Amino acid sequence: MSKVAVVLFNLGGPDSRGAIKPFLMNFFMDKNIIGAPIPLRCFIAAYISGKRSKKEASDSYGLLGDKSPLLENSRAQAQALEGVLNGGAAGEIFKVFVSMRYWHPMAPQVVREVRDWGADQVVFLPLYPQFSTTTTWSSLENWKKAADIAGYHPPSSVVCCYPENSGFVEASVENIVSVYRQAQADGHEAPRVLFSAH
Repeated sequence: MSKVAVVLFNLGGPDSRGAIKPFLMNFFMDKNIIGAPIPLRCFIAAYISGKRSKKEASDSYGLLGDKSPLLENSRAQAQALEGVLNGGAAGEIFKVFVSMRYWHPMAPQVVREVRDWGADQVVFLPLYPQFSTTTTWSSLENWKKAADIAGYHPPSSVVCCYPENSGFVEASVENIVSVYRQAQADGHEAPRVLFSAH
């Protein structure tokens, strides 16, 4: 039986109030986010993460219980996807892993997990539908660096760039319509739909 690891890439988020500042530091230290030379990037990243972790980000994550729901949601997606893939697979065993870019579990840890599981092939599935150097590219680049350090390079492929895929669009529409109708049923006459990267 061939073992296929599917690695879901996502941004990540702090898992506690104390993780907000280091999460932001990791984010702003990415050369794909701030392209300045390392000393200047370090200064900018420290300034922004220090300032935002005290008020804006702290307040926002406070409303969410002092942590991001992104890891929990991504793990639920991974579990659902693994069930679907193994439900119809003949001759292949699938295991779905979650690799976050700026907070745990990050690429070095997940590379080891995939290697230790003994994957014969790896499929990368960024949970960012559109391609961007600050999301998909940064995650792939980070994975490659971790894989180079671990000396682990099985055959791999990338599922990339699906914002116009009909299945993705239809699923998004169904979710939006459901929430929109619920808002109307709750008494909101003309609910607004806000599209956000977050």
